[in-house]
Formats: sequence, structure tokens, C-alpha cells
Amino acid sequence: MKKIASLLILVFAFSLTMQAQKKRKRMPKEKLTVEQQATLAVKKMALELELTAAQQRKLTPIITKQITERRAQGDKMRKAREEKKKVEATERYDRANKMLDKRLAFQKEMKSILTTEQFEKFKEKSKKREKGMKMMKKKKKMKHLKEKKKEKENE
Repeated sequence: MKKIASLLILVFAFSLTMQAQKKRKRMPKEKLTVEQQATLAVKKMALELELTAAQQRKLTPIITKQITERRAQGDKMRKAREEKKKVEATERYDRANKMLDKRLAFQKEMKSILTTEQFEKFKEKSKKREKGMKMMKKKKKMKHLKEKKKEKENE
């Protein structure tokens, strides 16, 4: 009798922990407008880099343009993913090349707006952000692979 009771408790505890680990579906968020995103980004930069009001005014149109382009590219990528269209190597190369050109141009503009001290701080922050993005990409990829593996096991 004790064995059965302890076994039931063990099964019950296991099922509770499994339920606790299931993720809840997130409520869809409304997207911020491009201007709202740009304003927030410039204010964050102002806090991080101690920007003057003139520097903030110069940065706002640059950041707005960048966000608009990023959204357009994201929509294009989403549409291709929905169509399950494979990206060719040349297209991937062109896209990466354009992205790097844009980053170089942005960096050049930032260098002309910021002081040398601010620019160094900006580069440090950019490197940290890039490193964090790489880690997030790895986590996402691992999660995706685990989900695929589970799907194959369930079939």
C-alpha cells in the first residue's frame, strides 16, 4: 500500500512540474510606430552616451530611416518564409553585403555626430549588443532543433 501511495505521489508531482514548465501563449502586442521606436532609441542612446540636444536632433532622422528599412526587410523575410521559399546563396550574399554597407554608413554617420569619447562608448555597446544577439540566435536555433526532434518522435 505504501508503495502504491508513494508511486501516486511521485506521478502527481511529476505531472505538476510538467504543467508548470509549459509556456503560456503571449498576447499579441501592438507595434509601436516608426517615430515612437525612433524616439525611444534616441532617448536610450542619449542616456547611454550623454548626447546633447543637437546630437539627438541629428540622430532622429537617421534612426527613423534605419527602423523603416529594417521593418521593410523583416516583412520581406517573413513573406519569403511563409512561402517557404529557399534563399539562394547569391541572394544571401547580396543581402549580407547590403547590410554590412548600411552598417558601415551608419557607423560613419555616428562618428561624424558623436565626440570621440561618445563614439568609443557607442562601439563598445554595439559589440555587446551584437554578442548578445548571437547568443539569442543560438538559443533560438537550439529550441527550433529540439521542437523538430520532438515532432519526429511523435510521428
